[in-house]
Amino acid sequence: MLTLIDLNLLPAFLLILARIIAFIATVPIFSYRNIPNTFKIGIAIFMSWILLFTIDIPDISLDLSFVLLVFKEAFVGMILGMVAYVILTVVQIAGGFIDFQMGFAIANIIDPQTGAQSPVIGQYFYTFAILFLLAVDGHHLLINGAFYSFELIAIDQFINIGSESYILTVLTMFNQMFLIAFQMAIPIVGCLFLVDVALGIIARTVPQLNVFVVGIPLKITVSLFVISMFIVLYMGLVRSLFGYIIEMMHVFMQVLGGV
Repeated sequence: MLTLIDLNLLPAFLLILARIIAFIATVPIFSYRNIPNTFKIGIAIFMSWILLFTIDIPDISLDLSFVLLVFKEAFVGMILGMVAYVILTVVQIAGGFIDFQMGFAIANIIDPQTGAQSPVIGQYFYTFAILFLLAVDGHHLLINGAFYSFELIAIDQFINIGSESYILTVLTMFNQMFLIAFQMAIPIVGCLFLVDVALGIIARTVPQLNVFVVGIPLKITVSLFVISMFIVLYMGLVRSLFGYIIEMMHVFMQVLGGV
């Protein structure tokens, strides 16, 4: 039987649960389709129960403002999860650039984790990024970011998403995303550009040679060779990318919390 104290904590628990569920539903690894929904709900309730006795709980009344706070909490959790998810898709954007140069752009595959179509090389890079994320306990850091968000954005605090700083932060994040994707793709794309230049010279000097027949397997071979050499550098870029995820989650929490 619930005590009076438990009933007083119920509104705060529901607000915490709304943020954590929205976070679990959007953050990488935890939001994938091959993870059972019962596990997602269970870990969200468990994390919310721990947070209930960790953070300072203000007095919250069950009125119209409580409904608005529930939507606010769900929005904050969704923003935190989407920041991590969107930035991690940089590797798929880079893979799309590479696939376009290799001739694989027409051969998209289905990502079994999200159910969306993704480029072949992009999915290859994305798998390495997820494995690296698990190897360095990055999923624990993502959960820690959700816990830390309650220190910057209180559960009874409203946010202003139309502020200038919020819009500038979103634009800065997307600009940085494409810059990182370009840095990931430029070694391979640059090599394929040189291959195209060489094929163009051959086509002009040896017109009898069908460069379209020779060019496609040559570009695939060169791409796979360069990728095998590039994979070590790619791990360093993924490490920097994950650091950028944590940084941007902190920045968004400060902007939404008005810090």
